Amino acid sequence: MTETTHTTAPENGGNGQLSLSTDAARQLATTTKTPPQMQEITSRWLLRLLPWVQCSGGVFRVNRRLTYTLGDGRITFSTTGSDVRVIPAELTELPMLRGFDEMEVLEALADRFTQREIEADQQIVAEGDEVDELVLIAHGRVAKAGRGAYGDDQNLGVLADGDYLGEQALVQGGQHAYTARTKTATTVLTLSRRDFEEVAEQSSALREHVENWRTGGDRAQNDYGEAAIDMSSGHIGEHALPGTFVDYEVSPREYELSVAQTVLRVHSRVTDLYNQPMSQLDQQLRLTVEALRERQETELVNNKEFGLLHNADFGQRIRPRSGPPTPDDLDDLLAKVWKEPSFFLAHPQAIAAFGRECSKRGVYPETNEVGGHRVSAWRGVPIFPCNKIPVSGTQTTSIALMRTGQENQGVIGLHQTGIPDEYQPSLSVRFMNVNEKAVVSYLVSAYYSAAVLVPDALALLEDVELGRNG
Repeated sequence: MTETTHTTAPENGGNGQLSLSTDAARQLATTTKTPPQMQEITSRWLLRLLPWVQCSGGVFRVNRRLTYTLGDGRITFSTTGSDVRVIPAELTELPMLRGFDEMEVLEALADRFTQREIEADQQIVAEGDEVDELVLIAHGRVAKAGRGAYGDDQNLGVLADGDYLGEQALVQGGQHAYTARTKTATTVLTLSRRDFEEVAEQSSALREHVENWRTGGDRAQNDYGEAAIDMSSGHIGEHALPGTFVDYEVSPREYELSVAQTVLRVHSRVTDLYNQPMSQLDQQLRLTVEALRERQETELVNNKEFGLLHNADFGQRIRPRSGPPTPDDLDDLLAKVWKEPSFFLAHPQAIAAFGRECSKRGVYPETNEVGGHRVSAWRGVPIFPCNKIPVSGTQTTSIALMRTGQENQGVIGLHQTGIPDEYQPSLSVRFMNVNEKAVVSYLVSAYYSAAVLVPDALALLEDVELGRNG
């Protein structure tokens, strides 16, 4: 009996497919799409957090009490190869020379300075030594330290390019109240008291100017340099009360609204035919507005006229004690803006560097919840990231601390709502024309500015190092 074996052939004959392929099926399917994505978009915390004040006339005037300029700015130098020279006009940044405009005398003083190169970890002046020369720091970092009331050492801050010490040597002498030691190789220019007096002997205008500064001028000042308001307190009986008035600045600063603009062009055929499932004009406009808002925040930080980095008072600028941002440095910032500080603003890399320094010390910053987001905080003050704060080629940056609000005499944003063709507050989209190629043009404009109402509303921690190892 013969056994028969049956073999079943494949249903497709061994070659064809059994069902519809995915490539063919996609011809009948609708693709799920996202709106156009844009990596440039950031959280823009500064735009969210600034209180925006209506600037109806396009100009915002900040009226303040009359303030006497204290001359606490920085001094600029010119360099030729390795030779450094102080710019004569920059000597008016010294307190006793503020407002002095005799250029020949300033040039004579500038010629008397002597350049010195000092290695790292060298002492420039010692506490208790006689003050006999003015020292201008052209380049480098110098740490100031003094003796506390209980005999302990105290860190009094760091000086760097453009700072100076021993300025009292020019008019009154005395003793140094601190020790100054270089942290890096440092270039300084020095002017002895004797050289200053020789120049002063030849200029009656200089002698008169310095003497007027020494006696404090005609009006008394408070601790902030403002014209004092005379009053009497704690008296008994019928004493005559002093009369007074509150003096104002004669020429207060005015902020004009700035503008960021662009022309959006879209072909009419695109907007007519290709609007499903998303409007082409709406998406083009959305991305354009996002880019304008990014530029707006960049200008609020960096603009030389009204940007926060350029409008911090020189007396409100400090430097880190060792380079990276430490808890001590942020405490020093809080000491500058101690009246109701609102928030820190820092580059994301600076926030990371601060976190590393906290970890080294076994300190763990708290977090605050703001608008559903968890952000780091120090001493209860939130730290917000802002990538618009620049990072230099040497990996240094700045950290800002500010008080905000018009009622708090803080930092405010300026805008004007209700403008023609307004698309968002203080941002307009205006139809321009259709050209002969059927391209439709729209003018997109954003108006804005910022103002620091009083100097102590904003402070900067400058020259923060980001790449320090160990």
